[in-house]
Amino acid sequence: MSQPKRYNTFSDELKRIFGCKVQRISVDAGFTCPNRDGTLDRAGCIFCGGSGSGAYSIRPELSVAAQVEDGKEVMRRKYRAEKFIAYFQAYSNTYAPVEHLQALFDEALSVPGVVGIIAATRPDCLPDPVLDFLARLGEQTYFWLELGLQSIHDKSLALINRRHDYACFVDALERAKARGIRVCAHVILGLPGESREEMLAMAGELNRRGVDGVKLHLLHVMKGTRLAEMYGRGEVALLDRDGYAGLVCDFLELLDPTVLIHRLTGDGGRDNLVAPLWSLNKFEVLNLIDAELERRDSRQGMRFSLNP
Repeated sequence: MSQPKRYNTFSDELKRIFGCKVQRISVDAGFTCPNRDGTLDRAGCIFCGGSGSGAYSIRPELSVAAQVEDGKEVMRRKYRAEKFIAYFQAYSNTYAPVEHLQALFDEALSVPGVVGIIAATRPDCLPDPVLDFLARLGEQTYFWLELGLQSIHDKSLALINRRHDYACFVDALERAKARGIRVCAHVILGLPGESREEMLAMAGELNRRGVDGVKLHLLHVMKGTRLAEMYGRGEVALLDRDGYAGLVCDFLELLDPTVLIHRLTGDGGRDNLVAPLWSLNKFEVLNLIDAELERRDSRQGMRFSLNP
């Protein structure tokens, strides 16, 4: 029997709610984003590849239902999962009219064994009618909104070409929370120019804003991105494995212990990753984090305070 984690894991929360192993199945529903379709820009964020950030193993040629069915077989074999959440991951999954969103999400929920929806998006893709729809969806099924923040520092958001500021994230978060929507914030550790203190300051800010979940990503370089060009020119320094594990532990110690941890490391696809190659060994990184927390005799929230 595995030892309990020293942080509040999303997987444990799912097992508590549904009484069995639940796995996310990534879906590409054909979305784009305002940072790529010309509304704001056509270049996208500097870390985003041709299929959307993080979306490297999805089969977009299949329908949403077929993608979920395909993923179910993998998750049953790999993790012995019994129930599933359709994770709309690629690009900005609220960047469409409500009628289109409802059709896609209904299709995913029609697949046997699917018990919920997660939609990843940008904070500037959440007009009030969409949030109203998502609130209704959350009353009908288990739902999470994943909101791309990446950094609370506007200088970093400008450098990675997010084309929105931190105030935009706060506005979207507050409007979502006012409707009772669960929100998970995405944060990247290791962005160029950010000090350790600036990265750790994000934990306190997320506490104050009342996010329900957090996904931590290490800055990693994927082929075909502007970040890869910058890395090739020597303009980007990446964290080493032990340094990243220690930084994550520091972040967890500062984070509200009730916040659910959805992810602690990025795991870009092997065929597309440029660096750091150590990030491919995801479970090794997670084991290092566990070992460091144990060495410190520490856990999530050990240094938590709303008024640091």
